[in-house]
Amino acid sequence: MAIARFLQSCDLIVIARPTVAGFAHEAVLAAEVLDALALRDHGVYVDGTLGGAGHAAAILGGVTHASLIGIDRDPSALSASREVLAGFAGRARLVHGEYGDLARILAELGVAQVDGILLDLGVSSPQLDLPERGFSFSRPGPLDMRMDPTSGPTALDLLRDTFVDDLAYLLFTLGEERHSKKIARLIKEALDAGRLHTTIDLANVVAKAIPAIEQRKSKIHPATRTFQALRIAVNAEIAQLEQFLAGFPDLLAPGGRCAIISFHSLEDRLVKHRFRDLAWTTSLPPYLAPRAGERTLPVCELITRKALFATEAEIARNPRARSARLRVCERTSAPNIPSGNPPRP
Repeated sequence: MAIARFLQSCDLIVIARPTVAGFAHEAVLAAEVLDALALRDHGVYVDGTLGGAGHAAAILGGVTHASLIGIDRDPSALSASREVLAGFAGRARLVHGEYGDLARILAELGVAQVDGILLDLGVSSPQLDLPERGFSFSRPGPLDMRMDPTSGPTALDLLRDTFVDDLAYLLFTLGEERHSKKIARLIKEALDAGRLHTTIDLANVVAKAIPAIEQRKSKIHPATRTFQALRIAVNAEIAQLEQFLAGFPDLLAPGGRCAIISFHSLEDRLVKHRFRDLAWTTSLPPYLAPRAGERTLPVCELITRKALFATEAEIARNPRARSARLRVCERTSAPNIPSGNPPRP
């Protein structure tokens, strides 16, 4: 494939792992993403989770005249990305924002539709590696976990302001944590006693709630699921993904593709079901059908019937890729049928 040959001819350290001022991040499934996007010369592409600009650099390097709109809520990521993409002669426009607001962002930039959209969901390696961001339990840091550290409540604010039953539900639904009730109770007790200040404090509290025999058998740290759930909640990641999935077809030109990499089963299910729904051919509801029995054309076509995973070689090089799942769909020329209830007569 053309993209695969391009990657083989380039220095993958530049393409896949841009390193700028402490923001080093290897783009997962880089070759698969480029093939999936079916890049067009002179096309306009969106990287809604810019991060360290690994995917963005590969896109701009793969086609001579393409342009890219890069979005990230993390100012540190944007600063690093500007340096990584500086050599692409002004073909990249970077925006501090959230991909869930893509329709508004494109409208403000005067762009009606684009030829491809990429999302790489979840937290990036630099965010995990910097203890001051509060994402990791490996070193002490503040209970922050905000992807945009300039706004919004922190993880500590969330823990303080959430009732114990609601906290247990949050840990169970977003972290799939079976011991959520006990963890929530111990967290609130630690807060009340003034013993919860750092990420290490939180990790230690969570570990007390997990049976020792289960910890010995598990391949992950006992606090992994709790930290994941809190991060997702603090950054409203599910709500943002749902907002994006509801409106992205209108932002794609016919033949344009949407590629989404997820690392969490809840996110992957949302993407899978939305892509599947858009690819169905169904009967029009009576309030939309000009003639009885008329059928809709699918709004999108599935490019990946099943999720794509990283190769063993990539996983050996970048263990973060192990849980990455890529799904892709392509916009058809069919009109987008509005969702929701039919209008009242």
